[in-house]
Amino acid sequence: MPAKSKSQQKAAGAALAAKRGEQKKSDLKGPARQMEKSMSQKELDELASGERKGKPEHKS
Repeated sequence: MPAKSKSQQKAAGAALAAKRGEQKKSDLKGPARQMEKSMSQKELDELASGERKGKPEHKS
């Protein structure tokens, strides 16, 4: 399931970094914190990967 917006993709990337231990979980904010708790590493990887070009900054 690819991300629908750039902001969703960025949040998934931050959550993935925390899940891998590359970033502190306490540094996460908002949607990234929820994603880290509720999604598996594989799901986050699928959401964070892919092309950002052509996606809207925020999904309206």
